[in-house]
Amino acid sequence: MSIKVLIYSKDYDLVKESGVGKAIDHQISALKKVGCDFTLDENDDYDLVHINTVFPKSVSFAKKAHKKGKKVIYHGHSTMEDFRNSFIFSNQLAPLFKKWLIHAYKQGDLILTPSEYSKNILEGYKLGKKIEVVSNGIDLDFWKKKACDRKIFYEKYKLDDKKKSIISVGLPIKRKGIDDFIKLAQSLPQYEFVWFGKLDRALMSLNIKRLIDEAPSNLKFPGYVNSEDLRLAYSGSDLYLFPTHEETEGIVLLEALATRADIIIRDIEIFEKDYEDGVNIYKAKNLDDFREKIIGLCEGKLKSLSDLAYAKAEDKSIINTGKRLVEIYERVINNEIYS
Repeated sequence: MSIKVLIYSKDYDLVKESGVGKAIDHQISALKKVGCDFTLDENDDYDLVHINTVFPKSVSFAKKAHKKGKKVIYHGHSTMEDFRNSFIFSNQLAPLFKKWLIHAYKQGDLILTPSEYSKNILEGYKLGKKIEVVSNGIDLDFWKKKACDRKIFYEKYKLDDKKKSIISVGLPIKRKGIDDFIKLAQSLPQYEFVWFGKLDRALMSLNIKRLIDEAPSNLKFPGYVNSEDLRLAYSGSDLYLFPTHEETEGIVLLEALATRADIIIRDIEIFEKDYEDGVNIYKAKNLDDFREKIIGLCEGKLKSLSDLAYAKAEDKSIINTGKRLVEIYERVINNEIYS
């Protein structure tokens, strides 16, 4: 069956440095890998539109597509739960944001979301629509480690090559755990720390601004970097830390897994099923846990689990995501969905 899909990208520039932007990139890559016909031009002819953003223009386009008789898939990347503790006033706005999300997602003939965890949250919103899980996927070929990565990484960011290095990736917001990352850098001056990701200071909470301004000299903030520089960082550093408090999947974790990095994640609900502490990854509940396991991995007291963790990335390869998307597109076109 021949299908042409519109990946709606009118709002892409607003999200390109976020997880939603990466998700759009991954969908494009996935469809290319499996040979599915798609367009980014809303003026092209298409059978179905796949929308990832929840801005007013996105919701309006979904309504227009319905009027033209087109099928709409809405991708539920955002929840009220992961909106909290993000930007200034986000906690106060969270209930209103939930109402808007419900309005947006109801425009879909089918709703997709990246994990069973986020599916359970969205089912609690009583959307009245079928919700299916599709991982954002990861391109295993792109994220491979290279022999020269460590040397280039240390030189690029002027790190002390006598010290072990710990990195994290994400918007510098409380939900992502940047406050704990800064505190860990302060308490572990024997290591280099690097946080990749940026946010307009006007959107930051006062506490996060203060912590960043007072960050120790062993912590660097290169800002937003491209995918190749991120690959270099995962591969060239000694440890990837993911201190996030809430995710719908965590694309950056998939990236780290694919480079066979040593990883410590926060012990939160979304990671309960797929990741077991000390078996295929290391988990931490609090600052003391993080500190203890950082030292354990950096000083060789804890064994590396990187090869075992890599198997999780293999399960979520970009090709598997592409095949799953095409199968879903065909069912939606054929009206084979049930709420």
